Amino acid sequence: MRIMVTGGAGFIGSHVVDAYIDAGHDVFVVDDLSTGKRANVHPQARLYAIDITDDAELNEIISQERPEVISHQAAKANVRESMIKPRLYAQVNVIGSLNLLQAARRHGVRKIVYASTGGAVYGEPQYLPADEGHPIDPLDPYGASKHHVEHYLVIYRKHFGIDYTILRYANIYGPRQDPLGEAGVIAIWTARMLKGEPAVVHGSGEQERDFVYVGDIARANVLALDRGDGDIVNLGSGIGTTINQVFQRLKSSTGYTGEPVYEDAKQGEVFRIYLTNDRARTVLGWEPRVSLQEGLDQTVAHFREQE
Repeated sequence: MRIMVTGGAGFIGSHVVDAYIDAGHDVFVVDDLSTGKRANVHPQARLYAIDITDDAELNEIISQERPEVISHQAAKANVRESMIKPRLYAQVNVIGSLNLLQAARRHGVRKIVYASTGGAVYGEPQYLPADEGHPIDPLDPYGASKHHVEHYLVIYRKHFGIDYTILRYANIYGPRQDPLGEAGVIAIWTARMLKGEPAVVHGSGEQERDFVYVGDIARANVLALDRGDGDIVNLGSGIGTTINQVFQRLKSSTGYTGEPVYEDAKQGEVFRIYLTNDRARTVLGWEPRVSLQEGLDQTVAHFREQE
């Protein structure tokens, strides 16, 4: 099928593009290249360097290409930045997504696969691992903006017949994540450790996160093309790993000899979160295949190659 991937030049989006092309699909990418890179885009994918907040250009591309499915990966995705620039996050993540839905409605798109966040929509969890029925209580504008779009997807399915599968991501890591951009701690530390630079831990380091390798996330996006219609699915490991534990694992993988530098915790971030994957197994036939240590080793190898 013909698939449009928003954010397809970015970290996660480019892996999703690769997986779709490997599965035999015809793919084109819409990305404003604010954080994505042309070099990340698969050579068989067509790239349109436009912003999803540009309604006219977005509508023209979808009218021209006529995708059957839109895989919506594009977003502003920095929790700390969203606390400072909430309007920007509403403009890109909410209004940009509405532009996409309106164009999909006009031009006969069958389905939206939406990249949401399980790491930010639930807030500080009432129980762990958090499942899809956990109360929604985001602590930051990023999580709020991503969840807001989920409601619009339900409305557009009900009134206009556009199917959706909502994928709530855990903390995703792996090759191509930019250590200087909207990066997670694994990319930041890997880059710094390989250069022998100080690695900062914000807070006590006992915060827990659910780390899932990007290749596993890309595989879930392929499965969601024809499964999970009208459903919300967590993509997690069900296992919490502390930031201090990740530091020690990366220290071993990189050969780093330094110790962590502890600084104040950041506003808006939850202390502990990890997600179930029971529904993902039932609905998509998905569960993570890459262990944390294997994924860290592959990430470090990629960073070494880049350097």
